[in-house]
Amino acid sequence: MRRLSGKSLLAALIVVTTSCAFAQTPAPAPATAPLPAPAKPCVAPEYRQFDFWLGEWNVFNPDGKPAGQSKIEPTANGCAILESWSSGGGTFTGKSLNIYDRDDKRWHQSWVDSNGGRLELTGGFADRKMTLEGTALNQPKPGDKTIQRITWTANTDGSVRQLWESSTDGGKTWSIAFDGKYVRK
Repeated sequence: MRRLSGKSLLAALIVVTTSCAFAQTPAPAPATAPLPAPAKPCVAPEYRQFDFWLGEWNVFNPDGKPAGQSKIEPTANGCAILESWSSGGGTFTGKSLNIYDRDDKRWHQSWVDSNGGRLELTGGFADRKMTLEGTALNQPKPGDKTIQRITWTANTDGSVRQLWESSTDGGKTWSIAFDGKYVRK
């Protein structure tokens, strides 16, 4: 075995250290163009038709007594509206997801609640009102079909009226299932 002199040892050490340093240094990332800003696909006026319902609300029955609370907020990059409902005592809760469908040019709501209920509604906006309608099966008994129609009206004082009507005779007559006034918290 041959011994290295001090200078030779130092030179060998520098070569080894430098080689290790270069071996561990990652290669620079290739230059890329900056990413484009995320697209905002839901900016057409139709997507904003239900925005009058956005906010945090106290909800009252026609007699002025509290019916519950509701939080309505945009979700999915502003493409949908999420409702979170809680009854006055908090024993009944529900959520709805609302979206304008650019393909069929209609609004859709999917509702689910703490009693296992589900409702699918479709409709549109006209004259400061959003009206959605759907058919619920097995209400009040198996085989029955009940048309459910819910209308949200933007009142001039900033409140919103939600009128939920039901028909068991194909829309000839309607009964009120819920009539609530949404007042901003």
